[in-house]
Amino acid sequence: MSDITVPELGESIIEGTLTSWLLSEGSSFKAGDNLAEIETEKITIEIPAQSAGKITKILVSEGSNVKVGEVIGEFADLDSNISIDTNPDKKQIKSTPIEKSAPNETMQEAETTNLIQKTSIPNFDKNEDKESEKEVPMSKLRQTIARRLKEAQNTAAILTTFNEVDMSSIMTLRKKSQTSFQKKHGVKLGIMSFFIKACVEVLKEIPEINSEIYEDKIIYKNYFDVGVAIGSEKGLVVPIIRNVEKLSNAEVEKSIIDLADKANSNKLAMSDLSGGTFSITNGGIYGSMMSTPIINPPQSAILGMHSIIDRPIAIKNKVVIKPMMYTALSYDHRLIDGKQAVTFLVRLKEILENPKID
Repeated sequence: MSDITVPELGESIIEGTLTSWLLSEGSSFKAGDNLAEIETEKITIEIPAQSAGKITKILVSEGSNVKVGEVIGEFADLDSNISIDTNPDKKQIKSTPIEKSAPNETMQEAETTNLIQKTSIPNFDKNEDKESEKEVPMSKLRQTIARRLKEAQNTAAILTTFNEVDMSSIMTLRKKSQTSFQKKHGVKLGIMSFFIKACVEVLKEIPEINSEIYEDKIIYKNYFDVGVAIGSEKGLVVPIIRNVEKLSNAEVEKSIIDLADKANSNKLAMSDLSGGTFSITNGGIYGSMMSTPIINPPQSAILGMHSIIDRPIAIKNKVVIKPMMYTALSYDHRLIDGKQAVTFLVRLKEILENPKID
């Protein structure tokens, strides 16, 4: 009999939640088959079988917290002569809450209880209709999101400044170049690559926005690893596109697709989420017109993109309809001054309204 143990979960992560068993007791599996899923504070990790076998006993139930190295089940090697124990008494018994029996009441005590219940003032702040509620444990990922966002608000002096971008030129360029671009690179030309590459250009001009505070020091980053917020089924993750300054539009677009696919299939690795010098979040894909994004610590700033909406604007004393997008830069005012933040969005606007494809 061999043990199924919790593998290494990533740097500095020692525990997680066993979210699901992918096989049941008595199920056979091949080498490489996934046996269970464990959710950590950053990613979901699958436990693959190292050899063929059959699960003989599940020791830890779904929803339990587990630690690295902990034995969560047992299996028998299919090549061995070990018999499978089918004794039902040894099968896993899932615990259920035991209801506490009410003490025996006399006829008079029961009447008194009913009278109190009828005359008591209801608590309108508490929903007594439990059947209309559903209570589920908060996932490790959601707990981490909550903790990190609150830490950002408690630590950084977050301020947000706004501007708007005329998207006409980008939309025209995309329409003109889409067919040839897609034929050449095998990927569509989206707007994200324009924004990500434009941000890097401005970050080079204003290095404070690409830096972080560490204790009483400022760490300036001479590389540009941009985090792109992705809303997966299990929550918000911010995987990193490395060294964007060296990438073409096509390479950026391919990176976004690759990371989104990984996020939605729970294939993100710790290396995909670690680090990052600046982040971008696009609430526009959900219809957001305006927002104040929260910094992803220890970074010092994050750009918020929003919906592209046709709006009337004045150009040379004439009112014209243009596809406009509001942009928002949330920044740590401890490190970045208002002038630098405003300049960032002004320069970003200039670059985006005069786009080019690398």
